[in-house]
Amino acid sequence: MLFSTTAVALGLLPLAFSHPLEKRQNALPTVNSPTDESVLQLALFLENLELNLYTGGFLNFTDAEYVAAGFPPGFRENVGVIADHEKTHVETISTILTNAGKTPIPPCTYKFPYTDPVSFVNLANMITSNGIGAYIGSAALLTDNPELLTAASSILPVESRHDAYLRAGVGASPFPTAFDTAVTPVFAYNLALMFIVSCPQQLPLIDLPELKLVSPAPPLNSRPPPVIPAGTPLRFSFDPSKFFVKVDPNAPLYIGLVNLVTNVTFIETTSCGTGCVEAPVPPGAGGAAFAVLSTFSGGLNENQLTEFGALAGPAEVILS
Repeated sequence: MLFSTTAVALGLLPLAFSHPLEKRQNALPTVNSPTDESVLQLALFLENLELNLYTGGFLNFTDAEYVAAGFPPGFRENVGVIADHEKTHVETISTILTNAGKTPIPPCTYKFPYTDPVSFVNLANMITSNGIGAYIGSAALLTDNPELLTAASSILPVESRHDAYLRAGVGASPFPTAFDTAVTPVFAYNLALMFIVSCPQQLPLIDLPELKLVSPAPPLNSRPPPVIPAGTPLRFSFDPSKFFVKVDPNAPLYIGLVNLVTNVTFIETTSCGTGCVEAPVPPGAGGAAFAVLSTFSGGLNENQLTEFGALAGPAEVILS
């Protein structure tokens, strides 16, 4: 079964936590530029996705189902607490935008490929890793607005605590690497699109051709999820007809693997047929990595890879 939700009726969450948003409105940061607004709209886009994801993880399974799947008693209740945090993030970001005279982007209709508590938690790790990466990647865009940067930075560790709790619950390391990976706005947006059925409004960001990780397949039903060591071949599929530029079929292709802060490792691929390439995991990679197909063999940072170096992607790869 695939769980599909639209804009969740927030009252369905039977949680009694209060959020005195009205009392804090005067302390909320201001929106000083179009860049500030674009960062906030993307954050809201991703927070709406996570709110629907975690609300489903709370409503679609019982306490008994979580315990039967190997999670400790009280795990489902904490999934509900996470959903409540996401609700607060959505309300707060929406209020900041509304106070600035901007219209907050509305929720979409979502479809999540989980079928049980274990696949929900593994999927939540992937989606939350993208959200964490987006907050890190957007920080440099807010340096001209210290108050807004501080507010966004206060959300980041909360998202990381959520992810650590979920990872521990499924038997994975709660802290697999010493650094997390930054994700550019365009990459974060494209990673979220795979879980969206339709939206009443889209963000003004580029919709890149899809790059799909074929193997090792995302281990949604594994407990704990396997660690993918260096040297493991990663197989990706893509549709060459969707490229924005013409590419010589005989030209070498590369995977730009974004991992650990903003490090990009370029790996020459081996063809496995039309629309299919393989590339080995490089030494030292770990945690959440993001693969992008490119004709560039190196020399690009993540922003450049986003702006003009990506043929398709990104595809998220949970290495550890």
